[in-house]
Amino acid sequence: MVCLFYKEKLAEWYLNCRSTITFGLAAVLLVLISGQVDAEERNPFLPQGIEDRGWPDVRGIRFDAHSPEIHLADNWPAEGPPVLWVKDLGQGYSAFVAAGDRVYTQAQTLQGQYVYCLAARTGKTVWEYRYDWPYELAGVYPGPRATPTLAEGKVLFAAPSGLVGCLDANKGKLIWSRNVLEEFHGTGGDGFGYACSPTVVDQLVVLPVGGPGASMVALNLADGKTVWQSGDRPASYCPALPIERNGRKLVVGYLENALVIHDLQTGAVLLEHELSEGYDEHSAWPLYREPYLWIAAPFRSGSQLFELPDRFPHSELLKTVWRSRVMSNDVLSSVLVNEQIYGFDIFDQQSKTQRPSRGKFRCIEFLTGKELWEQGSGRPERSNNDITNELGQSGIIVADGKLILLNERGELILLRQNPERCEILSRCNVLSGELTWTPPVLHRGCVFIRNQSRAACVYLGEPDLLPSDQPTLRLAEIPQETYYDWAGQILSVEPEYAFDLPSTDWLIRWYCWSLGLLVASLILAAIPLWWIPSQRRLPTWIMTYRMLAFLAGALGTTWISLWQQDFIFTWPLCLYIVTEPVFASVQFKREQQRSSFWRDYGPLIWLLIVFTVYFLLCRRLSLVFEWAFLAGPIGALPAGWWEWHLKKQTPLRMCFALILKLITFSCFYGSGIAILWLRY
Repeated sequence: MVCLFYKEKLAEWYLNCRSTITFGLAAVLLVLISGQVDAEERNPFLPQGIEDRGWPDVRGIRFDAHSPEIHLADNWPAEGPPVLWVKDLGQGYSAFVAAGDRVYTQAQTLQGQYVYCLAARTGKTVWEYRYDWPYELAGVYPGPRATPTLAEGKVLFAAPSGLVGCLDANKGKLIWSRNVLEEFHGTGGDGFGYACSPTVVDQLVVLPVGGPGASMVALNLADGKTVWQSGDRPASYCPALPIERNGRKLVVGYLENALVIHDLQTGAVLLEHELSEGYDEHSAWPLYREPYLWIAAPFRSGSQLFELPDRFPHSELLKTVWRSRVMSNDVLSSVLVNEQIYGFDIFDQQSKTQRPSRGKFRCIEFLTGKELWEQGSGRPERSNNDITNELGQSGIIVADGKLILLNERGELILLRQNPERCEILSRCNVLSGELTWTPPVLHRGCVFIRNQSRAACVYLGEPDLLPSDQPTLRLAEIPQETYYDWAGQILSVEPEYAFDLPSTDWLIRWYCWSLGLLVASLILAAIPLWWIPSQRRLPTWIMTYRMLAFLAGALGTTWISLWQQDFIFTWPLCLYIVTEPVFASVQFKREQQRSSFWRDYGPLIWLLIVFTVYFLLCRRLSLVFEWAFLAGPIGALPAGWWEWHLKKQTPLRMCFALILKLITFSCFYGSGIAILWLRY
């Protein structure tokens, strides 16, 4: 920085000099200082003559996750590679981008969503820019999804709401912003929020939007004005991919139901290839090597290779070279190295936030789809096999003859590029304890990684290239948490599609099982009453059936689902049972009985605790729509009041009270269903 300061001052002196001698001295000094600055700024991890362009996009310089860097270590010491810094960052799925001595990413805190600029070697915040309120702060997938993009001294970012903005990369000042979902009536944010990272090429910011007449949109990099908008297809979550075919610049859109190709300069739709119907999601990047284009999809759809036509526009569909059920990709993408594709073949319908994804890491031939090797147990659905040694679903970087992996469990893994076998060179835990779907980034010998709470910079270069004055940490000094698969213990059978509304058949079955458990608890609780004095029978029966019903509801989801081999959800019964005493405490107050803190407020405190635990468990286990049953007390309140009113009367009315109890639970359960139908 000091050299840069003097370089600027000498340049100013050089231009203002009048004396020939002074003019010459200034020129010589300027050359010397410039040479020193250039030497200091040269990236030692790049071959001579290769420009240091950093890592400007989520997939690197060429949108393929390849890095030109060399001099990376072939293995790591037993204690792991040096760690330059670890930082609490906040929620989000945005990866880093890098240029010079700075890295950029997006995250959110309680105060809002931010773009962060950090010093690459220290992790210190250079500047931050707040652009929106927090997104799904308590949801299953909180925080921003897209990764910022660097271009010509600017930072482009996208928010889940569809807000797209451009900042000055040096100071973090806003240059322009637009909300593409609102302006173009886009569908790119359906379900999970807008997740497409901006693609910048030839002064254009290209974005899949999915609006009518605006399936793909190109904005001017300088001022954000619309250059072109084209197409009528709904968008998904994969960013635009720029390619060339016979020297013509094109843009590939991997959309919700189609693969489309646009002309880069005009936006004209040159080709549309149908892929599916109805809701579909595509997040993984296509792989392109002229003239072949490879795509992979989730939902066990596998992958396929197309051959692009020689000229556009083209009346025919893309030519399919091969199609296979092998190599489904979801939130993390595969890479193409030489003639092979490396990636994680996901066996689940979708990636889960509550546990690592099931599947195998594979290497297949690009032109044939033939499998060359696989790693992992490929454990079947609903199993709890040990996955400690599996590579797992991973973000991948290709560099220096190696593959750098960051898997869902926070492990950093080094593989050799080897089409004959899976050759693991080193592996270590860096950010364990949480699942992460954020791909790693390589810049100047360092890999920048993050999960839902922390970020880290790990040095992967050859040891002698690490500056002696660079402070480092050992992995042992970083607090590591052990990931425990709660979902595998609690959900013996889980919903395949967490973001699909429960079917009518499911809701009816859940209700019948819950009601059956409640009736069984009422009957079983009455059995020991014969040996209890009459004056104690009613309170004993109430306490006993509540305990039995609560335990039955809590354990029923696990054990009944295992027995039926279908997802049976009985936790609403637990919510109903903790609501009952609250109705009772209100009745006591209405009758002006003697006040007692625990009788008056204890049930309410217990209800708040159970409802909070229920909410957190549903969030942790990706039970998205099951949160609706928290609205149960609204529907149960009228029937609950009458139930407690009748319970104090004659034995005949007690029978009616028991029937009314079942009606009260039905109203409780129905409130949750009503909220689902009204909301969705």
